Amino acid sequence: MAEAQLGTPSLTFVENWIEDDEPLIEARRTAAELGSPVPIGPAGGATLRVLAAAVGAKAIVEVGTGAGTSGIWLMRGMQPDGVFTTIDIEAEHQRAAKQAYAAAGIPANRYRLINGSAVDVLPRLTDGGYDLAFVDADKTGYPYYVEQAVRLLRPGGVLAVDNTLRRDGVADPSVRDEATVVTRDLLKSVHDDERLIPALLPVGDGLLVAVKR
Repeated sequence: MAEAQLGTPSLTFVENWIEDDEPLIEARRTAAELGSPVPIGPAGGATLRVLAAAVGAKAIVEVGTGAGTSGIWLMRGMQPDGVFTTIDIEAEHQRAAKQAYAAAGIPANRYRLINGSAVDVLPRLTDGGYDLAFVDADKTGYPYYVEQAVRLLRPGGVLAVDNTLRRDGVADPSVRDEATVVTRDLLKSVHDDERLIPALLPVGDGLLVAVKR
């Protein structure tokens, strides 16, 4: 028998159980000012931190820097001698992220910011060279980013993809906008991919995670 589903009060409790500190609050404020995509929430960020710590990540690649919120969470979970690589087409976002990392006390040798299209950048990165890959960029590009991320991950590496419930749209067959349809198809693809061991977590707007076999 399936377990009972969590109700809204429990989900709200989960979202607020770990709170943002000042550097994360400021990064969210900056993201709103820049009009960048909504950053991953505290529960999703804490999940990323746990995943990075669980695999002892020394090399992480992120698609979609934003204002630096997810990067702070990921770098707080990875090994202190690790290097975090983040890709974003918007230089303004990466300038904001760099300021956010500094405010969080993260030294500049811990990360590299690559300004450019992920479509152009990802193929130049090393096969199997990363412990964790996080995708949080334009949703219609997700299938390509995920396929590239799987290539970049070592066996036992972790894939994480944000916004995979699309504000309940993915679960509603009547919602047919392009981003939701792409996300729905991506979930099926990852679910059926024999290279991956997946789970879909109801934190924030949905966090898809998978381990590469």
